[in-house]
Amino acid sequence: MKRFGGLLTAFSLLLAGCGLQPMYAGGGNGAVAQGLAGVEVAPIEGKAGWLMRNALTDRLHAGGNPGSARYRLDVRLDDKLEGLGLLSNDTVGRERRTLRARYQLVDVASGAILVDATAGSDAGIDVVSSEYAVVAGEQTALENLTRVVADRIVTKLAVELQTRK
Repeated sequence: MKRFGGLLTAFSLLLAGCGLQPMYAGGGNGAVAQGLAGVEVAPIEGKAGWLMRNALTDRLHAGGNPGSARYRLDVRLDDKLEGLGLLSNDTVGRERRTLRARYQLVDVASGAILVDATAGSDAGIDVVSSEYAVVAGEQTALENLTRVVADRIVTKLAVELQTRK
């Protein structure tokens, strides 16, 4: 245990020497948290858009009330559901749901696009004999994919806002 403590101290000193800083330094009052709180998410079309907007809003304003909108996040989604794995009776045995987001972070004051990127993820769904179970699986996959893609978007925005502080 004593050896582990020495390694941990040495590692901490090495990190401090290379200039690495925590992204969320300062907590809710830090530059990144304040920047994320100043992002307004524009409405997004469809059911997947509603889920995505809610997930993004929850993550961007996790520290409390949103600040005044300094940035606008425009998101376009591409949600695909495709059948894979044909069975011997010509039915689909597996599906893949893919959710891709093209997003832009826009400075509201100047109209400049600060970030123009994409994020996405996919999930496999087993097709079973129960239609209800398949629909529930498709819905659960969409909800999970929405959370994963929202996390990726917010991480990219946090990195960008940290470099702008």
